[in-house]
Amino acid sequence: MYYFWFMIQRLAYQKILKMAQKFPVLVFTGPRQSGKTTLSKLVFSDYRYVSMENPDMLYFAQTDPKGFLETYDDKVIIDEAQNAPELFSYIQQIVDESGKTGQYILSGSQNFLMLEKVTQSLAGRVYILELLPLSHAEIKTVKQLNIFESIIQGGYPRTFDKEIAPNDFYPSYIQTYIERDVRSMVNVHDLSTFRKFINICAHHVGQIFNANTISKDLGIDIKTVQRWLSILETSYIAFTLKPWHKNFSKRIVKSPKLYFYDTGLVCYLLGIEDEKELIISNYKGAIFENYALVDIIKNHKNNGEIKNYYFWRDSNGNEIDLIIERGLKIQCIEMKASQTVKSEYIKSLHYIDSFDKTLQFKHYLLNTQDFSETRSNEMIVSWNNTIEI
Repeated sequence: MYYFWFMIQRLAYQKILKMAQKFPVLVFTGPRQSGKTTLSKLVFSDYRYVSMENPDMLYFAQTDPKGFLETYDDKVIIDEAQNAPELFSYIQQIVDESGKTGQYILSGSQNFLMLEKVTQSLAGRVYILELLPLSHAEIKTVKQLNIFESIIQGGYPRTFDKEIAPNDFYPSYIQTYIERDVRSMVNVHDLSTFRKFINICAHHVGQIFNANTISKDLGIDIKTVQRWLSILETSYIAFTLKPWHKNFSKRIVKSPKLYFYDTGLVCYLLGIEDEKELIISNYKGAIFENYALVDIIKNHKNNGEIKNYYFWRDSNGNEIDLIIERGLKIQCIEMKASQTVKSEYIKSLHYIDSFDKTLQFKHYLLNTQDFSETRSNEMIVSWNNTIEI
């Protein structure tokens, strides 16, 4: 059965338990406050816990990594482990000699920094789980929300556990993020301009990321824009979706699209405070697309599934919002903030079917209706049931 945390079923629980029996080291990575520490403590309740944000512990680990691991040599959770990379080579030696599984649980909230250090020292010895904010399947075990409420609320566990309103949670989250993560990752001299950059990114949600336009808007060079985008990606604030690489046409769009890991944060940055404002907003379609896309990704990650995600668009404006590629199996997903199934939505789903007869296409229209239905050539999937994709 699933483990109940604040009565919320974290669907990654079963996968975590299974992998702890197969790998000596498990790594939890994901955004700050996505529940990594709480979940690891509850799943591995008999493990000791140390945090590399504790100055004394960090000093011990950095200055005497061997002594630190002799003290914490078995069944230990090391939080924000990327702050003490000195430990990783010694952990490798320890797990190779012991032959034990589930010996170390490492967690961190800076994706690139964490994974770079893990892959350098612990390749083949580690299972990596990305724990994102709550999926809709997890949220609805404790709270029933409609689609627009869900988008505005976002998925951070603390907002549900402590019943914190989005307008109270996200200002503090952004401030903490800028003060802690940005300063620790890169020397950003002008934090106010970086904050404007985050806001501009929110206005480009679901759109082609145009570094040139953003650089002109902020008065900074393109390299700075690209560097700042990598900061958002590293700390799980935003991510880009690359265009599908199949070279069916030389006229396909080659720039990525921009999305956020949490739509509650997007709504806060755009000043959208309630569902009425969202319904009439020009951003409604893009934010729904972001919500549906991320919910699909959350479901896959909770199951330990690794898939390739893309979009497709040509120079004539023909587009498929999401393509999931697994070998010759191609899932085409169109996402519309509407309860109406229009013929043009269906037509766009099948636009690339004839381009390569060796590929096996499945088609989905994901919308805001509350039920799913199967048709002869496509599935109409409710926002409630993204787990079906």
